[in-house]
Amino acid sequence: MNYFNEPFTDKNLGALIAKTGCRPFELLRKGGDPKITADTPDAMVIKAMVADPNLIQRPIVEVGNRAVLARPLERALEFLQAYDLR
Repeated sequence: MNYFNEPFTDKNLGALIAKTGCRPFELLRKGGDPKITADTPDAMVIKAMVADPNLIQRPIVEVGNRAVLARPLERALEFLQAYDLR
């Protein structure tokens, strides 16, 4: 999904983050918004990310009901190897 062409909503970004098994704060770009801390409620972090998608760490690779933050890139390769994508 290209979020610049199809912007995130609170609902679809929340669903994507849930697929990673992470809290939204963990997918926040480091140094992105100094007002957001690990104690910020998840819903508020998601709202900030929807308002400014540049706050979201990328890439996030999604397959089926799972997703992974692909940093470093090897994480994406390991994740994709779990699926038969041929």
